[in-house]
Amino acid sequence: MIKVKNLTKKIGNEEVLKDININLNCGKIYGFVGRNGSGKSILFKTLCGFITPTEGEVKVNNIDIYKENTFPDSTRALIEKPNFIDDISGLENLKLLAKIQNTITEEEILKYLDLFELTKYKDKAFKKYSLGMKQKLGIIQVLMEDPKIIILDEPFNGLEEQSVNLLRNILLEEKKKNKLIVIASHIKEDIDILADEIYRIDGGKIIDHIIKEH
Repeated sequence: MIKVKNLTKKIGNEEVLKDININLNCGKIYGFVGRNGSGKSILFKTLCGFITPTEGEVKVNNIDIYKENTFPDSTRALIEKPNFIDDISGLENLKLLAKIQNTITEEEILKYLDLFELTKYKDKAFKKYSLGMKQKLGIIQVLMEDPKIIILDEPFNGLEEQSVNLLRNILLEEKKKNKLIVIASHIKEDIDILADEIYRIDGGKIIDHIIKEH
């Protein structure tokens, strides 16, 4: 579903991505591993249509998203840290996002808030949320509209153990629905539990590709 070919990105004189070639297919979870500054977040932003490559192509469902100047269909992402409107509530932020597509109801949003134990904070301003609550809201906005492609950059940051286990189980269930899931995590256990294939990235280059045996 996602094909990246000869992808290079230069910022100034620095190559932050160097000749990336990857194929990501539905029904699998792909783990990206690398230290801070290795290029994971830049790569994820490029997959989402946010950063134009210097060279190469990104095809999602056979559509070259940069040549066609479009964003990939049915794709949701949480990259780096969640960003919402500070002065309105968590629920109102999610409702605003849902209005763009109009595919889900407020009741469905409330189910996700309940699942992640945010119901009692739903009317609280986002700026008053703790780090973990902000992270949960970011995860909910990724999941709530049932996207076919899920991209998560360090999704377990700030989550307590119960929510870590909940999200792991949700992602494994989403995989069974033939979703394409891409995650980056610095926690080895997350990658070991979730990933079918692992890409190691360093200095903007893919340095290893591991296909796990099940």
